[in-house]
Amino acid sequence: MDSFDAYGPNSQALTFFDPEENDLIGGDTQGPDYDCSDFTLPSQSQTQASQLDPDKNCFSQQHDGNNTIDVLSQRVADLDFKDEDQDDSSVDLPEHACAYCGIHDPACVVFCNTTKKWFCNGRGNTSGSHIINHLVRARAKEVTLHKDGPLKDTLLECYVCGSKNVFLLGFVPAKSESVVVLLCRNICANANKDMYWDPAQWQPIIQGRQFLAWLVKVPSDEQQAKARQISAQQINRLEEIWKENPQAAVEDLEKPGADNEVNPVLLRYENSQQYRDVFIPLVELEADYDKKIKESLKLENVSVRWETALNKRRVAYFRIPGANEGPELRIMHGDELIIRQFNSPNDYLVGDGHVIKVPDNFSDEVGLEMKQVIDTPLEPVTYKIEFKWKSTPFDRMRRAISVVTDEQHGLLPPYIFYRLLGQELDDMVLKCNLPKRYSAPDLPELNHSQVFAVKTVLQRPLSLIQGPPGTGKTVTSASIVYHLNQIHQKKVLVVAPSNTAVDQLCEKIDRTGLKVVRLCARSREALASPVSRLMLHIQAQNVKGHTELRKLQQLKDETGELSQDDDKRYRILKRELERELLMAADVVCCTCVTAGDARLERLSFHSVLIDESTQATEPECLIPLMVGCRQVVLVGDHCQLGPVITCKKAASAGLTQSLFERFVLLGIRPIRLQVQYRMHPALSAFPSNVFYEGSLQNGVTAEDRCKKIDFPWPNPDRPMFFYCTSGQEEISGNGVSYLNRTEAATVEKIVTKMLKIGVHPNTIGVITPYEGQRAYLAHYLHYSGSLNAKLYQEIEIASVDAFQGREKDYIILSCVRANENQGIGFLNDPRRLNVALTRARYGLIVVGNPKALCKQPLWNQLLHFYRDQHLLVEGPLNNLGEYMLQFPRPKVPYTFKPGGHYLAQLSANPALLNSSQLNGQLNTHPGNQFNYLSHVSNSSQPCFDNPNGPTALVAAMAAAAAAAYFGGSGSNTRPNVSTLGLHGSSALNQPGASHAAAYAVAAAAAAQHQSSQPYSSQTNGSSHSMHQLLNQSLFDQVGYIGPNRQYAEANASSSK
Repeated sequence: MDSFDAYGPNSQALTFFDPEENDLIGGDTQGPDYDCSDFTLPSQSQTQASQLDPDKNCFSQQHDGNNTIDVLSQRVADLDFKDEDQDDSSVDLPEHACAYCGIHDPACVVFCNTTKKWFCNGRGNTSGSHIINHLVRARAKEVTLHKDGPLKDTLLECYVCGSKNVFLLGFVPAKSESVVVLLCRNICANANKDMYWDPAQWQPIIQGRQFLAWLVKVPSDEQQAKARQISAQQINRLEEIWKENPQAAVEDLEKPGADNEVNPVLLRYENSQQYRDVFIPLVELEADYDKKIKESLKLENVSVRWETALNKRRVAYFRIPGANEGPELRIMHGDELIIRQFNSPNDYLVGDGHVIKVPDNFSDEVGLEMKQVIDTPLEPVTYKIEFKWKSTPFDRMRRAISVVTDEQHGLLPPYIFYRLLGQELDDMVLKCNLPKRYSAPDLPELNHSQVFAVKTVLQRPLSLIQGPPGTGKTVTSASIVYHLNQIHQKKVLVVAPSNTAVDQLCEKIDRTGLKVVRLCARSREALASPVSRLMLHIQAQNVKGHTELRKLQQLKDETGELSQDDDKRYRILKRELERELLMAADVVCCTCVTAGDARLERLSFHSVLIDESTQATEPECLIPLMVGCRQVVLVGDHCQLGPVITCKKAASAGLTQSLFERFVLLGIRPIRLQVQYRMHPALSAFPSNVFYEGSLQNGVTAEDRCKKIDFPWPNPDRPMFFYCTSGQEEISGNGVSYLNRTEAATVEKIVTKMLKIGVHPNTIGVITPYEGQRAYLAHYLHYSGSLNAKLYQEIEIASVDAFQGREKDYIILSCVRANENQGIGFLNDPRRLNVALTRARYGLIVVGNPKALCKQPLWNQLLHFYRDQHLLVEGPLNNLGEYMLQFPRPKVPYTFKPGGHYLAQLSANPALLNSSQLNGQLNTHPGNQFNYLSHVSNSSQPCFDNPNGPTALVAAMAAAAAAAYFGGSGSNTRPNVSTLGLHGSSALNQPGASHAAAYAVAAAAAAQHQSSQPYSSQTNGSSHSMHQLLNQSLFDQVGYIGPNRQYAEANASSSK
């Protein structure tokens, strides 16, 4: 993403970094339920498999029996592998011992051809086998079996094409012989299908994140019990150490400095120095990790096609291997790449350039516009492609952290500065001449909630606007920008983390008649844009006069480059003209990172509006504040997906939390837009009730969102259903994602039906959380769809994350996950489900496996929502029937907790619960008390089992939140002691209830303190006196809480 950018001229371009893929190798960037003990959890991908040799590597022996798999299994079973008496961890291990656990049974171990290490096929303490864990983390795909194993030292590869990618490989029994053939998933399995094998019989050799037992034996329970015990966290750390020292061993994990911790993000900071001490190391950590990953990615022996662009620049076109499997190498518009001659002396440098074309669903080709004049060789040669890592985004974030928090500099008004540190301040109201009409020229009329948002923002130095899906956030933002300029007659800076969001808002602001300049990075000036005429460099080209600059520009266009003197003069003249245009502009629009461009230095902006601020990291949001401003407006939705962080350590420390989210946790209530204009009312019901407390109103009727099409909706008045499938997930070909072939076939049937009844293909969107499934769907529809392939090409197929902010008339969601043991990964993230369910205007079809999904409370609630309306269905599309399998409702209803990233961090790190943070969270608006009670109850759990933990503080917070919530939301309300007691005691009788401890503590506290006194609003000092009282009384005996719940229950009961 321009380091942080998901923009491209083709909406299907593979330009969105997949957060789940990243989690498999390093860290979660989105999901609040990230669990580092499971390498797949918030991940997005797994892969496909490779294949075997036709002559010597195919299992071609003849057998009397017809079932070859049984024969192979029997072979393995007949071998006598005796365990040794000693614990494997206490003896000298052979070279082929598993590098994780030490198991060295030749039938159980596999050699990684990339890292030259051995790993076993046992799970140990992880959800996947050790060899699969390693292959995923090391980005390796080729393996060889042990020479003393039942199948000898077989190199696993495809029988047809020789591909050695084990994530692509599967087996098919041959028709004419009792042999098993290894073939690639897509092309090779379908080749010669009438002659030798039936592709319908193809099954992956990796299932449940483990090699099939007939191929690689699974260690026995006894073997695994005697082996070295290693946790998933230790495996993560060991893999990181191996990147620096491949010879390291498990014992090195205990050495000092093996895992240096970083300071986590806080809710509030004592001073600016503490703020810098937290964020600068996190940015540097992310920068180092990003550099390491980017510079490790190379393509070798690449064929290049050279062309000349209209601007006389040479453009290199080359293909990315595996694009139809979800390519491992992520290339974004504007990325800088280096081209060298392959196998040339000293790696002869050809040149470097910027990416102007990226792979999409229909082409795996990359276009690289070269900076230099390239003399292409006459004879064919191959090349090496390398990443040129750019530090610019990280440099600007570091500088922003230092500049914005410099108290001596006084860049920000005191109110905004101290709010940034998290300090408590009374609300400030600015005096200004409010407009008589809040709708802006040539924009739609605003509704009541939009008018309230505009009016409120104009009077506040710091504002948060929450824009749920389809509520007109962009129009509201454009109206705010218009009035800020009109009232103050000063410039407004408008930014967003992605170019797509900037362009959408820029177009709306331009309609109002303001003078708008769209500023983009120099590396993106060659790219097409929907607002090209507003681009600074285009406006500079179209300005009349400036004869000298025009002549130099013409010469540059004709020759492709200028002499050194002419180029210097050209740059000076262009810079002067661009500055004139920026000075004359009413509004400047750019990305957050581009706001740190030198061209904006010494320009004065009265206001800054940050759109999609919940998708930006906090340091990223500080960059536009470097321009200095009097008013700041953050627009976003913390109930949708947040920023993407590639480094697991930085993500775990809280860098994934947006500034918007932290302000919400500090008690700054966002102004929520409440009328949605996108979805059919039936489609908006579940998201509204679950994610937005039922607050969304429908600005469209069922009649507005009803198309008369002959589609077999189970209930035509509710154009949606959950289509139940039973197919299993598979690892996709890139090794870091998932796919589900059964769901892909189901999606094809749905899409084909829609096309046959006249639905235009460009009104259909197919979305999936997994990059592997996205790639497989594009391939499957193209090659297996029953209609013309060009029709399927017009259908947009994208990841859920890439589709945020987008909409289509009809959306088909493929859930993918379906397994017995591994859970549903980053589908656990409620924000991802929120995005997925809110993209459709006229109809939504969810395709998934209810047996796998119902185990997670939120998905269970969704499944029951469909079942209650008779929309949970299975069977042929033209004869759908209700799904008959029963699954219970969860004992505790799911409660969505926006802003849960930080509190999940508190739960994992009880020591972070210091008094200043807790006191800050006590001072919140009463209407938010239930959310805070939920947060606190979750974060307090570790403290109840920790005698040294700050239980009193947690309990005080829980009691205050519960008292305010159950006692009423107004000021001077007295806590309803009876209600607290009932909730406390009943919650204790519900095993697994997440709020049980908090309710019990709150009830006990209410019974203990002077509950007859009025309880004041959270904005005054009464919370502090209550805090002291609790410390003096009940929680002097904190050791009783947790280990002895009867004590808490007794106190709860006494309050009745």
